Amino acid sequence: MDLPVFLGMAIGFGSLLVAFILEGGELVALIGVSPFLIVFGGTIGATLIGLSLEEIRSLPGLFKAALMNRKYDLLETIESLANYAVVARREGFPGLEKLLDGISEPFFRTALQLVVDGTDPEYTRAILEQYIYTTSERHAKGIKIFEAAGGYAPTMGIIGTVMGLIHVLSNISTPDKLGPSIALAFVATLYGVSTANLIWLPLAAKLKTKSDKERIYQELVKEGVLAIQAGKSPTALRTALLAFLSPSKQQELQKQPLKEAQGSET
Repeated sequence: MDLPVFLGMAIGFGSLLVAFILEGGELVALIGVSPFLIVFGGTIGATLIGLSLEEIRSLPGLFKAALMNRKYDLLETIESLANYAVVARREGFPGLEKLLDGISEPFFRTALQLVVDGTDPEYTRAILEQYIYTTSERHAKGIKIFEAAGGYAPTMGIIGTVMGLIHVLSNISTPDKLGPSIALAFVATLYGVSTANLIWLPLAAKLKTKSDKERIYQELVKEGVLAIQAGKSPTALRTALLAFLSPSKQQELQKQPLKEAQGSET
């Protein structure tokens, strides 16, 4: 699980609730079935209108992607690529075939498989770049879904508040009920604004961050595999891929001796 997602939501909603209690409010005043239905039902409904059936089916996967933590160890990946370059120079491209079973990451495996199959370098680059592009586009669609929900939620909150105020004004002859009714009406606005800024938009930002990390990883693998295919030395490959790392990681990689490939990667 991606701990920062749950930690951030807990801190965000927790801070709102604690601040409300410190001001003398009672949590029960924030509970409203009608505002909940208007905001969440309206937001989900409005979001679904703009989606295709295929995109609707992808929603569980999007939530899973946002909530699950998938790490890309760029340093270890560079080491694996450098090790494969050693094997390629020593045994040729067929020598890499026995290492494929130790690669679990689909893009890395596909890229190295192209080299093993003797694919033309330009065609290899084109295939990998197309894979990276389509992956980014698919991620962008998922991000837009959560961004759309984040845009609809505050509006649904306002609609819920207006509906609540209409109900209040229709019962203005009973002054003793005006206070609680008005308060309940504004709960809808609270639900809309808070869910937009603590659920939908943060989830969109999280997906974008993960998409960017995956793209960097794929770009690194692409350049590394193409360097292997071009017959570059392991040292030259490592040096060329340093740009993908932070300065501290660059220093760490430069200090590490090259290890023999064992058919595994990040």
